[in-house]
Amino acid sequence: MKLTCSQSDLNTNLSLASRAVPSRPTHPVLGNVLLIADEQAQKVQLRAFDLSLGIQTRFPAQVSEGGTITLPAKLLGDIVSRLSEGEITLICEEEESETETEGAMVTLTSASGRYQFRSMNPEEFPNLPQVESEDAIALPVDLMNEGLRSTLFAASLEETKQILTGIHLTRLQADTLEFAATDGHRLAVVQAVSGTDEDEATAAPEMTVPEDFEVTIPAKALRELERMVAASSVDAIALNFDDSQVVFEFGDRHLTSRKLDGAYPNYQQLIPQQFARHITIERKQLISCLERVAVLADQKNNVVKFSLDSEKQELALSVDTTDVGNAREFVPVQISGESIDVAFNVRYLMDGLKALPSSEIQMQLNEANQPAIFTPLGGVKMTYLVMPVQLRE
Repeated sequence: MKLTCSQSDLNTNLSLASRAVPSRPTHPVLGNVLLIADEQAQKVQLRAFDLSLGIQTRFPAQVSEGGTITLPAKLLGDIVSRLSEGEITLICEEEESETETEGAMVTLTSASGRYQFRSMNPEEFPNLPQVESEDAIALPVDLMNEGLRSTLFAASLEETKQILTGIHLTRLQADTLEFAATDGHRLAVVQAVSGTDEDEATAAPEMTVPEDFEVTIPAKALRELERMVAASSVDAIALNFDDSQVVFEFGDRHLTSRKLDGAYPNYQQLIPQQFARHITIERKQLISCLERVAVLADQKNNVVKFSLDSEKQELALSVDTTDVGNAREFVPVQISGESIDVAFNVRYLMDGLKALPSSEIQMQLNEANQPAIFTPLGGVKMTYLVMPVQLRE
């Protein structure tokens, strides 16, 4: 095998693929990336797989002799990322190996130096799952970005609640997907609609979602998808799925992930339908005040108290930490309903407020021990539910 490519192309694509390389591989070959040099297409394919998440990417190269090898992902990445911009040549000479798993020696040459390292037998590398589906969905990139940006932050990080570590996607209408994420303390739900562009030349492909479409995908995989899409210039993503896997394809990139097993919680029943109090707040002003008082909240328990005064039409934010000090900020608001004191985890609150896509937001609640709902006024249809923290007298 022999190929020549640019340092930037190899570095960019290796960085993307390596996100699917496990930090503690259960089998040595999983700590590698599979490299396929295609002489006919004059492209190089890189593939990594941790048996749950798989990433595959391709880029142009001058391939004078095709072949397949596996290379140590971290070692190769550390070397390539430190090389100067310019051409890199990879050569792998076929030779007899002492063991079945050991591969040939690979030589990497750049303008500044030469490196050699041992590959592993490519036949040891597992194949990515294949999904044959007649119901492939063309997802507009803007819709996917909108749904992920508004929900990924709310997914659980605790593996003991595995189903909650995913994002739940459900069909509402042929052109509408609902994204939902919860960790048991907060819930983010967004309805992403496939929009139409008046300019047909720039309009994204029309999305049609099958009636029974419902799937929970690990948030880890979707974070990688979000990163990969940001580094590309595609308008749509093809989503294929079967009973156990989902596959996203766009351009020369490909991400495969297992689905999460089990029933996702019926989150709609958690959202109150009627409220005793409605508050309209300027979002950025509220975030700025919270960021200031959070300096003290971070010192102890991350709790911030909301004191809503319906007579003054004012929200007082306060933090009291016995050993450190206290802070108090005031925000003008529009309040409908009686005054109330309620407390929240400031980090949960900030995460949701930063994801709400409007200048003004509405806060709705009933009692201090019941869920509070935050929604944008105009724009994307998003609901952010956060459970209050019990105040101690």
